Amino acid sequence: MRTTRTLTCIVILFALIGCNSAGKPKEEAGSKVTTPVTVSSVTIGSISKVINLTATSVYLKKNTVRSASVGYITKTFSSIGAFVKAGSPLFTVKTKEAEALGNFAKSNPEFSFSGETTIKAPTSGVITEVNKQANDYVADGDQLCIIAEQKSLVFLLNVPFEQNKFTKAGTTCNILLPDSSRIQGTVTSRLSAIDPVSQTQSFVVIPRTGLLLPENLLASVELSVNSKDHAQITDKKCVLTDETMENFWVMKLINDSTAVKVLLKTGIVTDSQIEILMPLFDKNDRLINSGHYGLADTARVNIIHP
Repeated sequence: MRTTRTLTCIVILFALIGCNSAGKPKEEAGSKVTTPVTVSSVTIGSISKVINLTATSVYLKKNTVRSASVGYITKTFSSIGAFVKAGSPLFTVKTKEAEALGNFAKSNPEFSFSGETTIKAPTSGVITEVNKQANDYVADGDQLCIIAEQKSLVFLLNVPFEQNKFTKAGTTCNILLPDSSRIQGTVTSRLSAIDPVSQTQSFVVIPRTGLLLPENLLASVELSVNSKDHAQITDKKCVLTDETMENFWVMKLINDSTAVKVLLKTGIVTDSQIEILMPLFDKNDRLINSGHYGLADTARVNIIHP
């Protein structure tokens, strides 16, 4: 009798355990699965697509200072990198005749003759090259130094021939220097030759700045390819596409927990923004910008704040 009761209790215990185990999957199956996402909105503003091209700084006007007499350089007032004003002394040259007579002047004052001429800067600018030093012998017409006019500093922009249509005279652009500073520039003209290797054509860009920039400075120039005002803009992360990049869509929230797929037509695309041509969204509409990859056409979501 006691054995029968024990067996009955064991059977009842296993039955209860089985019922509890069977009930858990039903609860899990009935639970609602949500995806954590972040959202952003649609704004109305200006958007512009730009291309980045390389440019190098050069001086268009360089003045060569030459000797006007034959003799020896006795003094120099110039050094590479120095800024000089027009009329400033650069070199003092003593003629070879004066040098020879100087030996007789010690015993006979009648032979005293300085014979020195001062060579001055013909224009204001930066000295980029010095060819002679003190005590050097120079002939008539020898090159002494080169002065580059600071106002003639320009950037030569290298443009692939197929993109020449975006680089016309009068086009404004932004010049990004290696130190991350930006200055504005204007395209004024283009050179008549094309590089045979890279097939790029050089355009002259005048920088609008008072900085003393060095020659051969490599910079990046931003040119506007397409721009639009009063455009419907959103975060580029909001837009999804298929493998062929023919269809585009966003996941729009219809309430705080449900998102639906909305097909759209895109316009101008930049590194961080994208223009939506169709459909028109309300300023209060919320679009998912993270966590939406692989979601169904209608999905349950949970909005989180980054």
